Amino acid sequence: MAKVGNNIVTTGLSGKLGNLLVFRNRAGKTIVSQAPGERKGEWTDAQLKHRARFQEAIIYAKSAIADETTKEAYKTAADNGQSAFNVAVADFMNAPHIDEIDMSSYTGEPGGYIQVRAVDDFQVAEVSVSILNADGSEVEKGMAELVPGNSWWKYSATAKNDTLQNDKIIIRVSDIPGNLTEMEKEIE
Repeated sequence: MAKVGNNIVTTGLSGKLGNLLVFRNRAGKTIVSQAPGERKGEWTDAQLKHRARFQEAIIYAKSAIADETTKEAYKTAADNGQSAFNVAVADFMNAPHIDEIDMSSYTGEPGGYIQVRAVDDFQVAEVSVSILNADGSEVEKGMAELVPGNSWWKYSATAKNDTLQNDKIIIRVSDIPGNLTEMEKEIE
C-alpha cells in the first residue's frame, strides 16, 4: 500500500481504478492499494462467524455515531487517520478484560472491599461483583465504582459474610457496546 501526500495528480482521488487500484482519503492523505481480488473457495465456519460479528459491529457503529455525544467520545479517542466510526467498530469487536482482582481488603465484614483492574480498548462501562457462599447461595451483589484517575474499580461490601472458606466471587465487566467478560475466583 502506498501513501501519497499532497500532489496535483492524486489529491482528492477516491474509488477504484479498473480492477487494479483502490484510492482512499484518510486525514488529508491519499492511500493507494491494490484492488482486492475475487474470493476463491468456501468460507469456513469460523470465517462466517467472524463476518457475522463484523456485520453486527458495522450496525453498532452506525447507531453509535448517529448519537452526537457518543460520536464525539469516539472521535476524541480516534488516532490520526481514524474516524469515530472506526473506533466504534473496534470497540464492538474487542471485549474488556480483567487484569487483576485484589481481595486483600475483603474480610467478610461490611465496609471491606474488593478491587478489580478492568480495561477496554475504549471504555469500561460497568463492573459488577457477586459474592457467593460455598453452597452457591448469594451473600451479596452490586456495582463497583471507578477509582478516579486509573483503571481500578472498587466494590465495598454491605453484608456480613460469616464464612469465607470456599466462597467465591464473580466479576462481570462490560463496555459501551455491551461486550461482557466474566471471571470467577475463589476467596483465599
